[in-house]
This record gives sequence, structure tokens and C-alpha cells, in this order.
Amino acid sequence: MEEENQTGGVYFHFQPFSTDPAVVPLIFVALLLLYLGSLVGNMTIGLTIWRDPSLHTPMYFFLFVLAMLEIGYSTNIVPLTLASIFSMGQMLISLPTCGAQMFFFILLGGSDCVLLAVMAYDRYVAICHPLHYSLIMSRQLCGQMTLGSLGLGFLLSLPLTILICHLPFCGPNEIYHFFCDMPAVTRLACADTHVHEAALYVLGVAAVAIPFLLICLSYGCIVAAILRMNSAECKRRAFSTCSSHLIVVLLQYGSCTLIYLRPSSSYSPEEGRAVSVVYTFFSPVLNPLIYSIRNREVTEAVRRLRARTCWFRKAS
Repeated sequence: MEEENQTGGVYFHFQPFSTDPAVVPLIFVALLLLYLGSLVGNMTIGLTIWRDPSLHTPMYFFLFVLAMLEIGYSTNIVPLTLASIFSMGQMLISLPTCGAQMFFFILLGGSDCVLLAVMAYDRYVAICHPLHYSLIMSRQLCGQMTLGSLGLGFLLSLPLTILICHLPFCGPNEIYHFFCDMPAVTRLACADTHVHEAALYVLGVAAVAIPFLLICLSYGCIVAAILRMNSAECKRRAFSTCSSHLIVVLLQYGSCTLIYLRPSSSYSPEEGRAVSVVYTFFSPVLNPLIYSIRNREVTEAVRRLRARTCWFRKAS
């Protein structure tokens, strides 16, 4: 490993989940099924919203973007993880490859967090200002908010990725993780990383804490508006439109907070890897299920899409 680093650049390899030959295939199959489930679920949500005109509203536009981000987010991490598991942790990952994965991880993950805050604002406008909803949430504003989410993710990911990739790595370069997570890679550097750890914490505040505070503010106004409603049916429908989003927010932000908003001295590689499994493999599978099961409009649209697909097959 050290000789290869000196002659061909810096290379890493991931700490395997297990070295037991009987357990490794089970882990590989389980993670592969979760990945395929996330692809199928998010592609179904995206295709349904794309094809059904009744879902061409700001709320479902943001849900479509969220599904596309989840697909990119999973695809950035899972294939390399599965390849590493298949090689029993012996596969080498070059520093540029690791840097690219870190860049897209922060770009897509940060955009995902900001987009959840945008979706909370959309629900705030829909419930607190229903008469002005179509005027406020115009196509132009929705597009600007989406581009702003991606732009902020880019601005957060690029500088920190460059900083980490310029660190000296002396080996052994075994990442105690299943992907190139920034805290795990930074711990391998043979140099002072206080600046990098501070930058990572600032990134966590910008991508996680600030959007979460905006979500709390939006839902504070939403709850106050719902409590002022006279009709029990109106209250039920209002809470129903927000429940799916709240579940996804708690799942996403709860996991990220445990890793990126805690002092570096208390960072545990074992805990970091365990928590990362939740938002890397389970969240992308659960999110489309949560939005489809708890949303009657999406469920009915999926049924209509399935019926049209079956009709075209029979016709052909």
C-alpha cells in the first residue's frame, strides 16, 4: 500500500463490514436490494409526477426534484460500496475518486437538506396564505428555489473538497467507513486538521442547522394557523399534507445532526458508520414509501400510471 502511494499517488480502501466469508454475501445482497428498492421507488415517484398533469403543482415539483436528488445521492455512494464489499475491502480507491465522491455527497446531500426547507416554506404558504398561494409559488420562484438549493450545495462542497484533497496522507490509508465521508477521510491525514474540522462544522451548520431552523419556523406558523381553523376536517387535511414531510425531515436531519453537528473530539467511527447506513441506504427507500402511502393523490396517480402501462402492454 505505501509503495503504491509513493509511486502512483494516494490510494484508500474501506474497512470491510465483516471478514467472515459467510456474512459478506448476505451484507452485499441486503445492501443491493435496498439500493434497487430506492431506485425503483424514487423513479416511480418521479415518473408519476412527470406524467400526471394533476400533480403539476409546486408541492409535487419539489417532490420530483427530491426524488431525483435521492437517486443521484444513492448512486454516488452505493456502487462503490458494493464493489468494495465484493472485493472484501481490498479494492483501492484513488484520491481523485474519493474526492469526487465527497464532492457529490455534499452537493446532493446539502441540496437535499435545503430543498426540505423549501418544501416546508411551500406548505407554509399553502396553509397560511391559501388565497395567494398560486401567486406566491409561481413557476419562476419554484425554479429559482431549486437552483438556489443546488447552488448552495455546490458552494458548500467545492471548497471543502479541495481543502481535504490537499491534505497529506502518509498511510495506512484505511477509511473506517463504507464511503469517502469527510470526517472519516480527514482523520487519516498526517497534518493539523483543525481548520478542516472547523470548516466541516461550518458546513454542517449551513447545510443542516440553518435549514432545520427554517423548517421549525415554518411549521410553527403552520401549527398556529391550523389551531385557528374551525373545521375539524380542515385541520385533519392540513396535518395530513404535512405529516409525510415531517417524517422525512426527522429521519434526514436526525441522522445528519449525529455526525456533522457534534464536536470532532466526540466523533466515533463506529457510530458514524452505523448512522450513515440509515441515511444512505434506508432513507432513500423509505422516503418514496412515506410520500406514496401517506398521500392519496400520489397513490392514485401511481395506480393510473400502472393502469396505463398495463393497457399499452396489452395493446401491443
